[in-house]
Parts: sequence; structure tokens; C-alpha cells
Amino acid sequence: MNSKGVVIDLRQRLRDRLALYAGQWAVFFRGFVEHPRMVGSIIPSSRFTVQQMLEPVDWRNCRLFVEYGPGIGTFCRPVLERLSGDATLIVIDTNPLYIEYLQRTIRDKRFHAVLGSAADVEQIIRERGFEQADYILSGLPFSTLPAGVASAIGAATHRALRPGGGFLVYQFTAACLDYMRPHFPRIDSGFEWLNILPCKLFWAWKADAGED
Repeated sequence: MNSKGVVIDLRQRLRDRLALYAGQWAVFFRGFVEHPRMVGSIIPSSRFTVQQMLEPVDWRNCRLFVEYGPGIGTFCRPVLERLSGDATLIVIDTNPLYIEYLQRTIRDKRFHAVLGSAADVEQIIRERGFEQADYILSGLPFSTLPAGVASAIGAATHRALRPGGGFLVYQFTAACLDYMRPHFPRIDSGFEWLNILPCKLFWAWKADAGED
């Protein structure tokens, strides 16, 4: 390919990438406008938040990873890149716009996008052949969820995790701790400045079998 052909190819790749980003932002923004109480932010998480949030995961021993509120898949692709070939990623969202978008744009046999509530996580994973998950990730805005939903999600998440499993949560406030502390004996915390807005990070660990 001559130099002119290289320039044309680079321009086409740039146009394709900009079109992809524009499409993602349009879907994400529409979902926020339609269901603002169920979307944690008007802007997807930064790559720095994604990297720090996923850092403690033991990918070699992860067979089932679950995400609540995947949006346009900001975490989905990085999780799939890290998962082994025989592992599974299940994402759960109440917004059919996001579920349809993810089903259309992520072609991976390990990936399952489910329209439903995070409070029903136990039933959802059982229907797909799993007893418990290794890790569950959530960006749901606990402080704005309807009455009773946050506490139901906290309890169901604990039951759905295997002993020693992790509940990974990123939020703009610490309200989620009210629904995590009753179930998880150890909660680590962090903070990511390079995000819009800067966010709080929490890693809650279910006790191993035989531990209180």
C-alpha cells in the first residue's frame, strides 16, 4: 500500500472509531435520560476506574463473573479480555435498551446479557447452569434505587457468591455500605480521581467456608 493508501486507511479507521463512540454515547445518554435513577452516571466509567476495580480479581480461578447495570459495556469488554476461555460473563440490566445494544454488539459465546433485576441474581445464574458466582460487579446507584431494592440486592448478592467470592462496587457515595456491611465481614475501599466524577471503590469479600 502506498503512502496515499495508508492515509486513506487511517482516515477510515478514525471515522469508524468516531462513529462507534458516537453510537455508544447516544445509547448511554438515552438510557440515562429514560431511567436516571437506575444509571449511576451520565458518563461511562474511565479506563482507570475499570483497571483499579478489576485489579483484585483472581482470573485464573474465576468461572462466573456477574455484572449489575452494564450500560453500554464499559466493563464487559475488559472483563472478557481477562476471563479464561471456559469462563462465563453474565450481565443483568432492567433497561431493554442496554440489553439489546449489548446483545447486538458483543459477539462472544461466554457472554450473556439478561433483562432483569439484580435482586433476582440467584435465579438468573441458576437458569444458566451455575450455583454461585465468583465475583459480582455493580455500578448501580444504591442511594437512588427504589425502596427495598438496595437491601434485597445486598442480601441476594451475598447468597449468590461462593465462599471467598467478591462483591465489587463503584459509586459516587458510600451509601452502598449500608447494604453491604450486614452481609460481608471484610470490605476494602479505594478511590479513583481519574473519573468523571471521581468515584469510591469497594471490594466486599464473602467469608470462606467455616469462617464467621
